[in-house]
Amino acid sequence: MKEKEIGEISAYFTHVGAAAVKLSGKLKVGDKVHIKGHTTDFEQKVDSMQVEKEKVSQAKKGDHIGIKVNEKVRPNDKVFLVE
Repeated sequence: MKEKEIGEISAYFTHVGAAAVKLSGKLKVGDKVHIKGHTTDFEQKVDSMQVEKEKVSQAKKGDHIGIKVNEKVRPNDKVFLVE
């Protein structure tokens, strides 16, 4: 499995189980991501994402997106695209 770093967690919203991600690469719905940090380490498929509360199917470098996450994440956790 090849992985490429495509972003970093900037915030986690407990009440909705979502994370804000600052992208340094491209991401689209259906992609598999690996989120890894000091106490975080899991993989999941991206089922949906939003930019400024609007649903989008893909996002690019520089975008700040929100995605639902299956586990708690923390600011500065790295987001990798699993290829």
